Amino acid sequence: MSHEIVLIYARAANGAIGHEGTLPWRLPADLKRFKALTMGPDGKGRPMIMGRKTFESLPGVLPGRRHIVLTRRERWNSAGAEIAHSADEALKLAAQDNDTGEITVVGGAAIYDVFRPLADRIEVTEIHADYPGDTFMKPLGSDWEVAAHEDHPAEGDRPAYSFVTYRRDSECAAA
Repeated sequence: MSHEIVLIYARAANGAIGHEGTLPWRLPADLKRFKALTMGPDGKGRPMIMGRKTFESLPGVLPGRRHIVLTRRERWNSAGAEIAHSADEALKLAAQDNDTGEITVVGGAAIYDVFRPLADRIEVTEIHADYPGDTFMKPLGSDWEVAAHEDHPAEGDRPAYSFVTYRRDSECAAA
């Protein structure tokens, strides 16, 4: 079975995706969407590929989903995670016993850089405000096209944001 590779992240207007090991904003709708995307509409849970720092930043093992950690460290306390030392190894682990048709990649920036050329879809929460950050994502290039876009207005101290689904432009992919 071939699996669709899906990158999932939130990005501030200035490109920030992280600050000191955490998200620089508090946006409950983004966390709810992350859970929905990684659990899937069927509730089976998608395998999540992530870097070690992303795994360590989680509040704990997220229920119902496999945690595959791509790391260079040979020895690491990986309770709750499966370890991979290459992108190919991570993808093979994620494909095992996975009948959902999807593999999700959930961070951080270096992991997104590795998997972006392999991705079929990118799910981004675009936050319409600048935030301080120490981890940044570049904007997507012309090889990605918007497949879905849903705007949400600012509320109280929370900024406006958009949920955007990108798909690889088939003409660019064929070139």
